[in-house]
Amino acid sequence: MAGRILFQLIVAGSGVVARAFVQAYRQALTNASKSGVAQETIQNSIRKAGMTEKEARLILGVSDGSSFEEILKKYNALFENNHKNGSFYIQSKVQRAKELLEKVYQENGQGKSG
Repeated sequence: MAGRILFQLIVAGSGVVARAFVQAYRQALTNASKSGVAQETIQNSIRKAGMTEKEARLILGVSDGSSFEEILKKYNALFENNHKNGSFYIQSKVQRAKELLEKVYQENGQGKSG
């Protein structure tokens, strides 16, 4: 009998603690969004995960003077090769490198050809 009562108290107490935790978490998210901390955190994580133009060129094996057509040829070859051999990590790095260089070429007014 005492064990059953103790069990019911533990279960009821756990529910109260869980609800309080969820409410505190929601309040913390609300406070973070009001103060701009959430946006700053997102921007910092994007910057840390990004790559530089130099890294992108090294991944694709192209030089500073390479045309965008050459970049696309290298990209296609590397992407397909890693698709066949199953290296999703390298395939995603190749994709990000191409996207970054595409953005650089567009910003420089060279645009995309092809």
